[in-house]
Amino acid sequence: RLKKARLRVEKAIKEKKIFALQGPYPVIRHLLRARGWVERKLPRNGRELKQQPGDQKKQQLEKRASGGGDEQGAAVLNPRDEDEDKKEDKEQCNEDSDDIHDLMSFLVQDQVPNFLWTIRLSNIDQELLPRIEVVNRYPRLSALCTKEGLCQSLQNLPWFEQVDFNTFFPRCYRLGFKEEEEAFIEDFRLTAARSLLKLALQKVGDRPVGTEQPPKSDKAPGFRPHDWRRSHVSHPMLSTAGSRSPLYPQLVEEALEVCEQHLGVLGHEDIDRETPSPCRTCIDWDRFLQEYYRVAHEGTRLVLSREQREQCQDLLQRLEEKLPQLGIEGNLNVWIVKPSAKSRGRGIVCATRLEEVLELAQSCTGPPVPMCEWVVQKYVERPLTIFNTKFDIRQWFVVTDWKPLTVWFYRDCYLRFCSRPFSLCHLEPARHLCNVSIQKRYKTSQPDPRVPPDKIWSNKQFQAHLARLGRANAWQRVMVPGMKAAILNALRCTRDQVGSRKGSFELFGADFLVGEDFQPWLLEINSCPTMSPSSAVTRRLCANVQRDTLCLVLDRKDNPTCSIGAFELLYREAAVSSYLTMGLKLMVTGCSLKKP
Repeated sequence: RLKKARLRVEKAIKEKKIFALQGPYPVIRHLLRARGWVERKLPRNGRELKQQPGDQKKQQLEKRASGGGDEQGAAVLNPRDEDEDKKEDKEQCNEDSDDIHDLMSFLVQDQVPNFLWTIRLSNIDQELLPRIEVVNRYPRLSALCTKEGLCQSLQNLPWFEQVDFNTFFPRCYRLGFKEEEEAFIEDFRLTAARSLLKLALQKVGDRPVGTEQPPKSDKAPGFRPHDWRRSHVSHPMLSTAGSRSPLYPQLVEEALEVCEQHLGVLGHEDIDRETPSPCRTCIDWDRFLQEYYRVAHEGTRLVLSREQREQCQDLLQRLEEKLPQLGIEGNLNVWIVKPSAKSRGRGIVCATRLEEVLELAQSCTGPPVPMCEWVVQKYVERPLTIFNTKFDIRQWFVVTDWKPLTVWFYRDCYLRFCSRPFSLCHLEPARHLCNVSIQKRYKTSQPDPRVPPDKIWSNKQFQAHLARLGRANAWQRVMVPGMKAAILNALRCTRDQVGSRKGSFELFGADFLVGEDFQPWLLEINSCPTMSPSSAVTRRLCANVQRDTLCLVLDRKDNPTCSIGAFELLYREAAVSSYLTMGLKLMVTGCSLKKP
């Protein structure tokens, strides 16, 4: 057995097939071993293992090879968190009981791995890391893979591409930065004015038509953000004013005036004006919003003249030509507040009132340096639903180089369903957050018998559903091109901020929501997406994407024509000798010319 292990190790060293693995990736381990790779194992305990004397350790491992002993070979890479170790132990107990792999791992303990697949770069010895040829992670990904970073990066997209990010990314603001907070306040107010016009058109005479009536909240009017932060979502709150008291008659007229002024701003009619935007000063916004809440959230009636109805229709039609996100806004002005650097749906809150979001913003601002703990983003109020249930799409892609940018798109993906029917009058996570880690809390909920019990569909099942609706072409003609364009635009405006490293690659998971018109909207991009199977669909697809990723980054080096599975080349930039780095702040300096 020792002789066999030595032969395999010698061959692996000669062929540069030594790998290290950190994290719960049994599929990667199995695939690499099947290719003849030998693993240099990482420590399992919570502290870095000390190197034992070589002769003593060799005797222990040889004893294991013959069937005795229970210690594991030492490694010199930094340790991992205990929780990750326990999780991997559970998933890999069958493989790790094979003593010959432990013996081979000891025999290569002094070898620098040729390939590293890790869940976190910070866990790896920083002196060893630069010597590893192929690594599955890039450093400094915050500009792309945090909510704050993506929000800021996409604002700079016009410097790189003539594309309006509002066509694929719901508008987003970083709370804690004064300028962006003020921009959010103005956006919230303008959206409320547009929403009021939409609500007005849904009323016939003084009777509401086609709008849901929110149930009375069980929360008191004094309900504060720290209360709803615990439950991850805020519910519509009742105003202290009675819903039967009459609205002031100028409400619709003020909404019309604000939207008309906003159209002027969108048409750059205010370009030479030094006074504040009329959208901020033309009406009493505090009073307007309180009256809007009564109409939107309490069902207070509106009476509209024929002339006003025609004005509303005309204004909304003109606004639609200028605002690419008008179609996703709905009528209730719902916004979603997210922790800037958390994942798996943790800490996410839905809000329908400006004061809720501002209280949260005040809790995360303070001298001397502004910090962005939260971002606020426009909620897609009109998503495409399946069996009246909200879903999102997890779409994989791989970046194999940043300079020149080289991106591979994976043709297979999966859908994640919520556990309860979609409703904007009930803002609990079970209806609005599609993350598997959130929905597993609601395993007993079944919105519709046609929704799978594990709340997962493959893209093939989704395409079959679209075909039954008579929209079979929507996937290939609208959704896939939209996802590809959004991914590529996000990468283009972040590549100069990412730590590029030749020989590295990374598998990313982008999350998309689909609108009623089948247009995909990018929500976020995740580094190191989960490969833990939560269903039969993800068990198959996650195994496939790991297999195809190895084909792409390893097999293709020796055989450029080899199969790379479901990957296709999305973009390969023409190589250039140097790059022009765009700064975030540009200025012109000089002196004025005086007439002679």
